[in-house]
Amino acid sequence: MKRRDGTVGLVEIARIAGVSPATVSRALAGNPVVAEATRVRVRELAREHGFRLNQTASALRKRRTATIGVVIPLGHEAGQALSDPFFMGLIAPLADRLAEAGYDLLLSRVIPADDEWLTDRVDSGRVDGTVVIGQSDQMDAIEDVARRYQPMVVWGARVADGAQVTVGTDNVAGGRVAAEHLLERGRTRPAFLGNPAVPEFAARYQGFHQAMAEHSVGDTVWPVHLTTTDAYQEIAAFLAGHEPPDGIVAASDVIAMTAMQALAERGLRVPEDVSVVGYDDIAVARYTTPPLTTVRQDLGLGARLIVDLLLKRMRGEAVESVEMPPELIVRGSS
Repeated sequence: MKRRDGTVGLVEIARIAGVSPATVSRALAGNPVVAEATRVRVRELAREHGFRLNQTASALRKRRTATIGVVIPLGHEAGQALSDPFFMGLIAPLADRLAEAGYDLLLSRVIPADDEWLTDRVDSGRVDGTVVIGQSDQMDAIEDVARRYQPMVVWGARVADGAQVTVGTDNVAGGRVAAEHLLERGRTRPAFLGNPAVPEFAARYQGFHQAMAEHSVGDTVWPVHLTTTDAYQEIAAFLAGHEPPDGIVAASDVIAMTAMQALAERGLRVPEDVSVVGYDDIAVARYTTPPLTTVRQDLGLGARLIVDLLLKRMRGEAVESVEMPPELIVRGSS
């Protein structure tokens, strides 16, 4: 029987699928007891008829899992590994903070194949709350879940008028402070290295570009990948075909360190010929040659904020997104 809004209920989905209501419930929760083909068919029917499990009622029937799901979507960068220094720098304090609060961490690295990757995880019944690390190119999928699912916090760029609650650095301010540092060093041919299709990187480039425009200095964008092999090939190819910049702001420390390698192999000195500024202040940034100037994100504080906001949302409390101030750490590369 259809509801007033035109959708159908669980019993009707079960009848259409030719299975029991219990099987539908298990299939939509991702229970491996149900054959994969059946799970796929039931999910397709549920989407077709606008049906979703009632998470509030379901939660009342279930015991607390004492587990928080941490999801890393890599829609824009499928080759990025969990061992990436930035991920490790955030996941470690996040795990510690969750453990202090009495929760285990269930980590997933996701290459999105459809728009349901996050829906499937939050509706699985395996976690009490969810943390998403990075928005990648999945903003629509994250927003869709955030509009209906309360216990979720996202590490990423603030979304104006968005449903998702975010924690992150003020990326526009971070890009600006990095650009102003290059200008103070007298640089006149700057370049920004990073993919501006990623929300956090887009905001960093926005701040970089604003500062350059205010000083009537043009800038160049190289939309390089985050993985070292791809980034190196792209930077080396650009240097081979263009006049090198005299200053670089990289969207991440990994990109910055890769750029320093490519510059050195072309006989360009850092910082004498090219000043380089990274972003993140990962643990190895101070040990490069020369040590890397970077915009620091306080990942320890970020992890505490994520967990604190998530626990409040799990209790039904209203919270606001948080932007942490960036900090320029000046070292030898600039």
